[in-house]
Amino acid sequence: MAVRRVVPNIQSEAAQESREFYGLLGFEEVMNHGWIMTLASPTRPAAQISVMTGDKTAPVVPDISVEVDDVDAAYAAMRASGAEIVHPLQDEEWGVRRFFVRDPSGRVVNVLSHR
Repeated sequence: MAVRRVVPNIQSEAAQESREFYGLLGFEEVMNHGWIMTLASPTRPAAQISVMTGDKTAPVVPDISVEVDDVDAAYAAMRASGAEIVHPLQDEEWGVRRFFVRDPSGRVVNVLSHR
């Protein structure tokens, strides 16, 4: 299993202000579903930040998102380790397969793959 990217998620009701703020650092909006907006560097597209008002299908906003090449293998590894699964593995309507898991420090990690 390989990591493709890691994205910090910021819970905020100030999406427009965040877009403008991070725009000053060179980020541009690359995705906006209303409840989540992703900003990326135009020169390094994998350098991203997401701003979320809430999560559309999960009970909590994750602290970070980790995209992997095989989310099913990641899910199996986390379950086998006894890690707390916060949101079950499922396919989402916006084209990802994902689950949430709690890390040892209590942070919620959104682990995903694009379908």
